Amino acid sequence: MNRSELVAALADRAEVTRKDADAVLAAFAEVTGEVVAKGEEKVTVPGFLTFERTHRAAREGRNPATQETMTIPAGYSVKVSAGSKLKEAAKG
Repeated sequence: MNRSELVAALADRAEVTRKDADAVLAAFAEVTGEVVAKGEEKVTVPGFLTFERTHRAAREGRNPATQETMTIPAGYSVKVSAGSKLKEAAKG
């Protein structure tokens, strides 16, 4: 399902216009990105998904072209965890 299909499904299910559904989806993505970027708290949709920023320590890696070892600097990543309702839905 791509974004336009998701927006259409949300609009039909919530009985709102596609424009309104798209605005809500865009706002959700923006707010989630801002909270994760700060790294101070998680964004949780109970039973569905949790988004949080995680720290990755510096580590040794290998250049696949030259096989030379190199240091990969520390940084941040995003962890997305499925909630209980999403896990049940995935079981079928």
